[in-house]
This record gives sequence, structure tokens and C-alpha cells, in this order.
Amino acid sequence: MNEAQHSARASQRKSTAGDAAWLRRTVLGGVLVIAGVSAPAFAAESSTADAIAQYREMLADGNPAELVEMRGEELWKTPRGPNNVSMAQCDLGLGAGVVKNAYAQLPRYFPDTKRVLDAESRIVECMVHLQGFKRADVIKQPFSKEGQDPTDLEALTAYVAGQSRGAVIHVSQAHKEEKDAYARGQKIFYYRSGPYDFSCASCHGADDKRIRLQDLPNLTKPAAARQAFATWPGYRVSQGALRTMQWRMNDCFRQQRMPVLNYGSQASIDLITFLGVMANGGKMDAPGLKR
Repeated sequence: MNEAQHSARASQRKSTAGDAAWLRRTVLGGVLVIAGVSAPAFAAESSTADAIAQYREMLADGNPAELVEMRGEELWKTPRGPNNVSMAQCDLGLGAGVVKNAYAQLPRYFPDTKRVLDAESRIVECMVHLQGFKRADVIKQPFSKEGQDPTDLEALTAYVAGQSRGAVIHVSQAHKEEKDAYARGQKIFYYRSGPYDFSCASCHGADDKRIRLQDLPNLTKPAAARQAFATWPGYRVSQGALRTMQWRMNDCFRQQRMPVLNYGSQASIDLITFLGVMANGGKMDAPGLKR
């Protein structure tokens, strides 16, 4: 690559990072408007949740996650790692190199690993086995902190998810391993533990539950499960960052005061499998926009 190309690529990265920072400020400013101005105006006829939903709709055509998708596409197509190859031959379940609609059919069983993998775990496998990265380095910091640029895993996941926008969710239960993953995920969903004796179902197993200003979806009902599953990964407005489904599982465990859920662990994949099967028939609309 010549000096001009290096300069152009560096300028593009700088521009993308600047755009992301500007969008974070703009989006967070909008949240303050909704919370401090719009909510009182809507109080007589609409709940705070309705105001938040309206704000999401207003931003639907300008989701900051689009910048993360663009970065993910660049990472996907750029030769990297010790092997200096791109992710173009990564098999997400529909054949080597096929990204379109793949996310909507994950988690699924992969014969080469003899395991059920979700999208993020499969991306890790490709980075390790195709590009030659060390697994420990890839998953050392899978999630960005507030104010940081997205991690490579977050960006790659956003790109892959975006390629399934509008696709029907179809998480398979054809293979025994897929059925076993669903059964384990269902058990984890209802399993009460930790200092507060919480389970996932404590918050997401009944109608009309909420925490602070947020309505909590009843994930045991297909309609709510479809709406929730279809919009992850999503841009978390309150944090100014894109968050993935693995992050969502990790954060749920944190809120239950449970031990840290390892990135790509069997428990996390099983839970995502259970939620995905519950969401079958819905249409992907990720990356979404979250509170």
C-alpha cells in the first residue's frame, strides 16, 4: 500500500471516529430532551415508555449503529491477522463467504466444531482459524467501555447482523445438539440463584413488568420474544455504544449478581438459542436502537 493510500485510510478512520463521537453527543442530547421536556408534555396521554418509543422511531433512519456496521464491513473484507487473509471465506452456516441472512439463522450446529455456536462465537472461530489470531487476544476485551470506539468483535457482529435485516428468524432445532442447547437454555432462563434468588424469568417471564422507566418484555411469549431478539445487537443510547447479544446476556447475569458470564460460554450460547427459538418467525431489524 503506497503513502497516499495509507493517508486516505487513516483519514477515513479518523472521520468515522469523529462522526461516531458527534452522533453520541447528538443522541444523548435527544434523550435529555425526551426526559426533561417531552415526557411532561406526554404525561396526560402517554407513558414514558411511549415517549422513548417515539424517540426511537424519530432516530430510526439515523441509527449511529450504521457507522459501526461500516467499520465491521471494512474489517470483514480487509486481510488481517498472522495469515493476512480477510473473513471472506468465513462460513456462518450458509456456506463459505455467505453473510446475507446468516445472522437470522443463528445459533446453529456447526459440524467443524461439533458445537452449537451463536454469531459472535462463530466470528471468533473464523478469526482464529482463518486469520490466525490467538483466541485469548480476540476475546480479551469483547465489549467497549463507555466513550470508547467499538471493539472489532462489536463491529463485525453489527455488520453480520445488518446483512440479515428483514430476514425471517429461523433458529434450527433439527440437530440433536441444537435441541440440547435449547433445553439447557430454557433451564437457565428459569433457574433461580444468586443473592437475590433471581432468574431471567424474574424480569422476563410475565406481563406488565418494568424496571425504572423501561418496560420489560415477556420473553416467554413469541410476539415479545420476536421483537426483542430481532433488534439485537443494538445501539444503547444511554451508553453511546453498540451492544451485542453476548453483552446483553452478560449484563443480565450482572444484574442478577451472578458470576461473570464468560464471552462465548456454553451457557450464553444456550440462552441465546432458547431466546432465538422463541423468536422464530419474527423479522430481523438489527442493529436496533435501545434506551
